[in-house]
Amino acid sequence: MLISICGKSGSGKSTLSNELVKTYGKKVIHVDVDKIAHNILKSEEVKGELVKKFGNNILNNNLIDRKKLGKIVFNSNVKMSLLSDITWDFMQKEIDKIIESNKNKIIVLDYILIYKTEYFYKSDIKILLDVPYEIRRDRCMLRDKISEDEFILREKASIDYNENDFDFVLKNSEDLRKVKIYE
Repeated sequence: MLISICGKSGSGKSTLSNELVKTYGKKVIHVDVDKIAHNILKSEEVKGELVKKFGNNILNNNLIDRKKLGKIVFNSNVKMSLLSDITWDFMQKEIDKIIESNKNKIIVLDYILIYKTEYFYKSDIKILLDVPYEIRRDRCMLRDKISEDEFILREKASIDYNENDFDFVLKNSEDLRKVKIYE
């Protein structure tokens, strides 16, 4: 079974995914697609392409500095698309390997952009976490140790979801254990 969990930054995607793992144990594999993306940035091939497109200023100690890259791509949908174009094929190969090697398990894909991928349409269950802006902002600022301005940049790059495309919409205002489900 494939489950897609979507929501804007700070909506609780990883928290819900981790709760599913905690509840169902080894039957569930949590795939944090952001972590795959972060690992992809360490690839020399990806690093080379990103430096060609965005310049050497995204490097720190010869590694991609995600904060520097974020300041560039979060300001522009075009640049965000360019980043995705460079990294997505590599990410997709990693996701496919995980799915292939865990066919008898429930695979939870946790990713803000899973909605724009083929995995969303292949999913057996599609969940959207809908959380008020202020709560997400406060969570992200605390969790990621970012300023409000950095959160605003992140928010600009976010996408809008059509609730009708989801099997469940969880209105998450505080604690994921107290969510309201709308079908």
